[in-house]
Amino acid sequence: MMEGSDTEAPSSIETQAANFRRAIQYWLDKSTIHIIPRWTLFVFLLAIFFLRIYLIQGYFIVAYGLGIFLLNNFIAFLSPLEDPTDVGGQRDDGLSLPSTAKEGKEYRPFARRLPEFKFWLACARGAATSLLMTFFSVFDVPVFWPILLMYFGVLFFMTMKRQIAHMYKHKYVPISFGKLKYKDAGKEKGEFGGGMAGSIGTTAQNGGGPAPGMMGGGGAVRRR
Repeated sequence: MMEGSDTEAPSSIETQAANFRRAIQYWLDKSTIHIIPRWTLFVFLLAIFFLRIYLIQGYFIVAYGLGIFLLNNFIAFLSPLEDPTDVGGQRDDGLSLPSTAKEGKEYRPFARRLPEFKFWLACARGAATSLLMTFFSVFDVPVFWPILLMYFGVLFFMTMKRQIAHMYKHKYVPISFGKLKYKDAGKEKGEFGGGMAGSIGTTAQNGGGPAPGMMGGGGAVRRR
C-alpha cells in the first residue's frame, strides 16, 4: 500500500502543476489583445517597487539590476529580427530590412527581435521578481546608490545613442502608433450603396416609388 501511495503522489502533483500552467497560459492568451491594461499593470508593479525602495531606503542593487534587465529587453524590442549588418546569412524570408532601392519600394512589415507581448511579459516578470526580492534581506547589499544611478544613466545614453544611429543608418522606424484611418472607410455611398439598405434609402427619398433606372428591362415602359 505504501508503494502505491508513493507512486500516486508525484502524479497528482504533476497534474496540478500542469493545470496551473495551463490556466496561466489561458489568461495570458486572453490578454494578448488588451495592450493598454497589460502595460498599466506593468507600470503599477514598477511604481509599487520604487515606492518600496524609497520607503525602505535599500535594495538599490536590485533596482540597478532591474534597470539593466529592462534596458536589454527594450533594445531587443527596438531591434529588427535580422541585423542588416550581419552578412553571414543569405536566407531571405521577407522579414529582413531592405538593402536595395528595389527592395525599399516593396512593403515589408517590421519584424522585431522581441515581439511586444514577449517584451511586456519579460518586463512584468522582472518587476514582480524584483518586488519579491525586496522581502529578503539577503539581497539588500549596501552600495552607494548615486554611483549606480550615474553609471546607469551613462549606460542608457550610450546604448540608446548606438541604437538610434543604427536606426538612422538602415532607415527604419521600429515604433508605430497604428495604421492610418481614412474618413468613411468601408462605408458605401450612392444609389446602390450598402445593398438593400441603399436601395431602401433611395426609394424613401423618391417618395416610395422606384428609384430612377430601377425599372425592369433596362429601358422605357411601352404603353399599349
